[in-house]
Amino acid sequence: MRHMARRGAVVLGVTGLVAPLALALGTAPAQAATSCTTSTGPYQKKVEKFLGRPVDGRQSAADCKAIKAFQSKHGITPTIGYAGPVTWGVMDLMNKQKAVGKNPNKDGRCPTGKGRIACVNLTLQLSWIQDGKRLVYGPVPVRTGRDKYETRTGLKKIYWRHIDHVSTLYHVKMPYSQFFDGGQAFHSVGLSMWNPPGSHGCVNMTPKDAKKYWSLLKKGDDVFVYGRKPGT
Repeated sequence: MRHMARRGAVVLGVTGLVAPLALALGTAPAQAATSCTTSTGPYQKKVEKFLGRPVDGRQSAADCKAIKAFQSKHGITPTIGYAGPVTWGVMDLMNKQKAVGKNPNKDGRCPTGKGRIACVNLTLQLSWIQDGKRLVYGPVPVRTGRDKYETRTGLKKIYWRHIDHVSTLYHVKMPYSQFFDGGQAFHSVGLSMWNPPGSHGCVNMTPKDAKKYWSLLKKGDDVFVYGRKPGT
């Protein structure tokens, strides 16, 4: 992320577009990306349970079809229905996010003495807006910076907003951009929030959530980012 001068601060944002992610921490079966693997993955039982499949720990055609559909929805590659570590990592994160419920600041990490503030928990890939101890909006899943492009932690302020921003680095749209650190911003993307490996540093949001943040926040509002994204 970087920025240039525009009356002192014209910001160059970037998108959360990602390159295909090869299966890590394990080897996928050597089959074409469009095929459906017959191989049982190391996380077979956990993936079966998450998807509501019969939990027998053995790959079936129906298992593969369900896993492949999940991978396709969230941009997990190779999309061959293999129950590997990347697929299970996404599912595990979803489980942890769901467990948070409506108490995202249970650990008290996000400051409650700042009034209205946007919080970002990198560990759980969640964001919310609170006013003191009162939850205003969220929590909602977000997609933050991948390895080497981590979303920077700490207390920041929104210093520039641009509803129709276009990245001059990547020449892609960044709707509802609200910049809070260098070129890092909240903005909307047309990707799954669980699409690995992550953004180039921005906090990606669904269009619905980015629009809501735009309506609730203003220039000068605080942003607090903490934790560490898995895999960074």
